[in-house]
Amino acid sequence: MAKRKQHKKIYIYSCPITEEKYKLTREVKNEEDLMSVKAYYDMHAEEDDRPEHIKKKLLEG
Repeated sequence: MAKRKQHKKIYIYSCPITEEKYKLTREVKNEEDLMSVKAYYDMHAEEDDRPEHIKKKLLEG
């Protein structure tokens, strides 16, 4: 017998700072605590340990 494909429920949230929308496969308790990676690194620039070529690519695109 063929296996049935299981569907995961997808939750769509938006970052309160950048208004960027993203998807998660699980529900969160407090949506206001979520933020995008871009917003996090904007707020905590001293913790940005990404390589330089990644930073350049993000600024261009």
